[in-house]
Amino acid sequence: MIIEFIKGLQQFHFLQNALVTAVIIGVVAGAVGCFIILRGMSLMGDAISHAVLPGVALSYILGINFFIGAIVFGLLASLIITFIKENSIIKSDTAIGITFSSFLALGVILIGLANSSTDLFHILFGNILAVQDTDKWITLGISLLVLVVIIFFFKPLLLTSFDPTLAKSMGVPVNYYHYLLMILLTLVSVTAMQSVGTILIVALLITPAATAYLYSNSLKSMIFLSSTLGALASVLGLFIGYSFNIAAGSSIVLTSALIFLLSFIFAPKQRFFRKKAESNHS
Repeated sequence: MIIEFIKGLQQFHFLQNALVTAVIIGVVAGAVGCFIILRGMSLMGDAISHAVLPGVALSYILGINFFIGAIVFGLLASLIITFIKENSIIKSDTAIGITFSSFLALGVILIGLANSSTDLFHILFGNILAVQDTDKWITLGISLLVLVVIIFFFKPLLLTSFDPTLAKSMGVPVNYYHYLLMILLTLVSVTAMQSVGTILIVALLITPAATAYLYSNSLKSMIFLSSTLGALASVLGLFIGYSFNIAAGSSIVLTSALIFLLSFIFAPKQRFFRKKAESNHS
């Protein structure tokens, strides 16, 4: 089976594209996901991944590259959520719920108008095996940009993630870095749409980062491990999807979830069995 997959990689250009794209997305989603879970913003990731849907539909209608429409709507959603949260007594989870359900509904209507039901399925659930050369290069470009921004602004992002109050007192513009992270999150959501679709993007952002959190003692090691796990899950998921002729995007997410499950039980930080034993003794 592994030999067949390797032969397929040598023979088929679409599979080479899929592998490269999957690894790139795994790495960049793993890196951004670390900041998302440290800030307790997993729901925000979910919201933005759904909010890009009307942007994609509008891009199809207007005949422009879907990256453009998706990025515009993703950023618009993050602005609306932050505006509602800061200018009313409504809490952020409620603002997120209202915004992402509205954007999702608008997206479904626009896709209906665009008459592209097959595209809707690919947008919602991803189709990594259908990645074109152009998409691969755009994904690579966006991912490199995101990683460069993370490296360049690492210290302020670290500080605002762990202690925003201290950061504020030191004169660090906390809101500026919040919006910067929203932009990065939107960019990753748009690129990950190719592989896992809008429904499952949040899993690719959160699961490798959550797994890495169980092993890491510093943000640098967490990002490195999360990106490695994201890439590993992407390769294994693609292999399973291709070999058994099942949805590759869903296979990537389930592989990542399985790695998390094993880590949850066996990671030294968790000490799952030891805790069980201790609670039984007491």
